[in-house]
Amino acid sequence: MEWTGARYADGPTVEVDAWVGAAPERVWELVSDVELMPELSAELRSAQWLDGAPGPALGARFVGHSAHEALGEWQTTSYVVECDPPRAFAWAVGDPEHPTATWRFTLTLEDGGTRLRQWVRLGPGRSGLSLAIERMPEKEQKIVHVRLREFERNITATLGALKERAERAEHTGSRKADA
Repeated sequence: MEWTGARYADGPTVEVDAWVGAAPERVWELVSDVELMPELSAELRSAQWLDGAPGPALGARFVGHSAHEALGEWQTTSYVVECDPPRAFAWAVGDPEHPTATWRFTLTLEDGGTRLRQWVRLGPGRSGLSLAIERMPEKEQKIVHVRLREFERNITATLGALKERAERAEHTGSRKADA
């Protein structure tokens, strides 16, 4: 796990990685399936491709519905900004030129499996976190720190769930190894 940045304007990031005992192609099927992600996420409740997109492609859009105990419920539209099967999948939340966050999975063949990394950068666009910082500017570093810690925990859990599904799929021969 790695973090950078303490202020929102700095574009703070979190990155967590895990080794998965499955081929990158199997892992790619999971990480690029935005409709599966709500099953693996602590905050994302649902996600659907927009504009008739059948799946991941550069420029494709999807809507996500999220909820958080302290932040409430919200909906965002994300744009796929990188789609390089089976190596990288990334999306920008909101305006792709000025996103509220950018998320990225990278997959690297390693030791007969896949090194899977998930990375997120906050900002530079305004978000719910921006509103909290504006209300309590003297607490900006703490607000950012708490959110980065939440992301770290949530990403770690998501990678664990992805690892379990991918490895189960690898051993059963199922394409997605749905529960």
